[in-house]
Amino acid sequence: MAGTKQIKTALISVFHKDGLEDLLKKLNENGVKFLSTGGTQKFIESLGYECQKVEDVTSYPSILGGRVKTLHPKVFGGILARRDNEGDREQMKQYDIVPIDLVIIEKIDIGGISLIRAGAKNFKDVVIVPSKGEYAMLGDILAAKGAQTELEERKKFAERAFAVSSHYDTAIHEWFAK
Repeated sequence: MAGTKQIKTALISVFHKDGLEDLLKKLNENGVKFLSTGGTQKFIESLGYECQKVEDVTSYPSILGGRVKTLHPKVFGGILARRDNEGDREQMKQYDIVPIDLVIIEKIDIGGISLIRAGAKNFKDVVIVPSKGEYAMLGDILAAKGAQTELEERKKFAERAFAVSSHYDTAIHEWFAK
């Protein structure tokens, strides 16, 4: 099926870890590699799973008090690359960019909202989980068919991601408008 995509690499960055343990277990059982930062990376490793640091991928440290860690071409290139586009694939190879097939983000900040939007924009190739509210949906997919998703499922995650993004932007707008 052309719309079926295998999840091979997941970028995970969450503030609250509750509910994440079951997803990590299912993803690990399906051979998904983990990529993360800070506390989430330590949490993943504390469960006995291997987890590559984002800093190792970007070869750049987390800076400005953690405000800049995922905002890097190797991260966003891995999310936004169109897997069926030859030019994108060539540039990924040229710049050593690893495809990121799943993004799980729970606490929104500058990097978080950018990751949510990037994952949702490239829903053709990427699953975006923008909050804990979608953990069960992803868990059900993993339980039913392993680490593969259909286009319609990825589109539903993207819809939810834009709802989260819209709510976030509205809240910020209302704060400034006061």
